[in-house]
Amino acid sequence: MDYRSAAREVAKSGARPVYVCYGTEKYLIREFIQYITDKLIDPDVRDFAISRHDFSETSLEAVLEDAQTLPFMAEKKLVIAKSAIFLTGAKDTSKVEHNTEKLLEYLKSPCEFSVLILLVDADKLDERKKVVKALKECAIAFPVLNAEDLLQWVKRQAERHSFSFADGAADQTVLYAGSNLQTLSAELDKLSLYVGSGGVVTGDIVEQLVTRSTEQNVFILIEDIVRLRLQRAFTILHELIKMKEEPVKLTLLIARQFRIILQVKESMKLGYSQQQLAGQLGLHPYAVKVAAEQGSRYTDEQLTRILTELAELDYKMKSGKIDKVLGLELFLLQLSA
Repeated sequence: MDYRSAAREVAKSGARPVYVCYGTEKYLIREFIQYITDKLIDPDVRDFAISRHDFSETSLEAVLEDAQTLPFMAEKKLVIAKSAIFLTGAKDTSKVEHNTEKLLEYLKSPCEFSVLILLVDADKLDERKKVVKALKECAIAFPVLNAEDLLQWVKRQAERHSFSFADGAADQTVLYAGSNLQTLSAELDKLSLYVGSGGVVTGDIVEQLVTRSTEQNVFILIEDIVRLRLQRAFTILHELIKMKEEPVKLTLLIARQFRIILQVKESMKLGYSQQQLAGQLGLHPYAVKVAAEQGSRYTDEQLTRILTELAELDYKMKSGKIDKVLGLELFLLQLSA
């Protein structure tokens, strides 16, 4: 089951007695738990109706006992337990023993007044285990969002805040803020406050308000160079220099991005999908998507030559054979040509 289907089910039929949430998108997991909380637990009694446990410190049996204890001052209670490593193939290094047979017994007759949520910090569960097979129907995956899903998530968040994006502004927001959902959420809150209910976020507003890390600035700088927006690229470079960013570091970051572009370009020729490459390269799918678009504007030979020139520039900078800022400016001019 995916998290959107699970949320729709909660809205339509109510929550299931047990959920297993696993995957790498921790923000979405927190968002899903908050959604269930809002649907089931009155704000006035949440201090009494929500309990949290850590399986590295608390046994599975103790957590189940909590789930079987009647809620205090509430119709339903929420029992949340993290670090359910016993549902994966990883070795549990904690000294707490977990009797999964107790969980199998509980699943046969779960308490109607409790919702038990088991959290697993892993990409997948060990489906060979009997207990995992029993939990299959209530397991929800929270994988890294692909490029399209990430954009849709940003637009849905905008709808919740009662504002919309002008054409291209949602993509620009992701490009500037990066793919971390926590960071994106904070930037969307900022945009919402600026434009107000019913407002429209334009590219200029994104340019003014969205905070960019050094890595994202380099990412955007290369995007500007690729699309022949030379003046913007130099503006970003000079802003980074004013922020006391070391030119050698910027050179290395630029080289890293061109290396990624080349790797994506070569791998896609071999039939790899962008999602597969994201996993192999340790990147977000959106970053792979942008790298693929950038790579379409260069040949393999051009990318190889750019990386060679960056290596030479790095050597000249470190050996004092060229002024660092001048060297970067000359490289960008040559690249745009």
